[in-house]
Amino acid sequence: MIDYDKWQEIFTSLQQHKLRTFLTAFSVWWGIFMLVILLGAGTGLENSITHNFRDDAINSIWAFPGETSKPYKGLPVGRRIKMDNDDFDKTSKIDGVRLTTGRYYLNGTFFISRGDKSFSYDIRSVHPSHQVVENTSVTDGRYINDIDIQKTRKVCVIGRTVKESFFEKEETVLGEYLQIKGIEYKIVGVFTDSGSPREMEKIYLPISTTQKIDGTDQINMLIYEIGDASLEESRIIEEKIRNQFALKHKFSNSDERAVYVRNGIESYQEFQTVFSFIRGFIWFVGIGSIIAGVIGVSNIMLIIVKDRTKEIGVRKALGATPLSIVGMIVQEAIFLTGVAGYIGLASGLGVIFGLQQIMVQNEIEIEYFRNPEVNTSVVVGALLILIVSGAVAGLIPALQAVRVNPVTAMKS
Repeated sequence: MIDYDKWQEIFTSLQQHKLRTFLTAFSVWWGIFMLVILLGAGTGLENSITHNFRDDAINSIWAFPGETSKPYKGLPVGRRIKMDNDDFDKTSKIDGVRLTTGRYYLNGTFFISRGDKSFSYDIRSVHPSHQVVENTSVTDGRYINDIDIQKTRKVCVIGRTVKESFFEKEETVLGEYLQIKGIEYKIVGVFTDSGSPREMEKIYLPISTTQKIDGTDQINMLIYEIGDASLEESRIIEEKIRNQFALKHKFSNSDERAVYVRNGIESYQEFQTVFSFIRGFIWFVGIGSIIAGVIGVSNIMLIIVKDRTKEIGVRKALGATPLSIVGMIVQEAIFLTGVAGYIGLASGLGVIFGLQQIMVQNEIEIEYFRNPEVNTSVVVGALLILIVSGAVAGLIPALQAVRVNPVTAMKS
């Protein structure tokens, strides 16, 4: 049964002390609201970085040619390092390297054309293993294969965005041709990519074909897939790769600027460490806000009990039990913290959901903020803790008050 008289007294008390009620409710609302916003923003940041890692295999090592920064055996500083097919062959045989792919970029500025349509898209000349390293999914046809490399075939694999630019929805794509720098390339596949939409604006060609066209054996970068290697194992493989380049191109193996090496596993671990600190900081600030709310409730309940000491004495003199008096005060604390906390939770979730919908409907993509969301169960748990804390905050002064002699209480 609902005790209407008790609820009427609670509402009357809250109404009579509007400023006190507002300040208490606001402190609780702010604590939960800020926790929700911080958790949503932290998740959006983490989702963005995690999504960016989906574009490339985490278990990969990337090597880029640079410029020597240290003298070596009489050779001067500032020598440009150029990777070539021999580097590809030798580093591919290093223990721990499972797959290797190179990238070569066609020289010059040019448009890709078909009929009367002409667009500018990024061209990547690669080996077949590039599909694994880039987490590329072929939706139609096939990817570049070893025979394409061996026979320097003029074939290409295009991204979904490229397909939509040159072809109508019902048109056949496979077997058609695109013209790149005056040369016709046969389309053998269409791909999608789990990375950013820009990744589907690429066209992949066999690296041997474009090298032959430009009359070079140069490679602009090399990428290695290293299987299920651990972080320590990946560092060993990374060192072996650097040593091989140093031996071939005659530079100190401690010269990190001669060949830049990026360890995907190490980079991912670093981001995980950073996010651990970020999550800790978010909870530190969030819990601090909740504690501030609890302290606010506690202080207000102390004032409430002090103001109602005489009332409590009258109630006891008329036969009210200590339990009924404590129950009324605690019920008021739970009601106030519960309602304010729920509104704070709903407000925070509303802001996060609204921001998410705006980004989806307007196709807004922020590089370091993606799909903000909140683990509702975590926030509800925090809300329950806040309500219980508020109840305890009201219980302690209430228990002290009911121990006071009724005569003494009525004289206060």
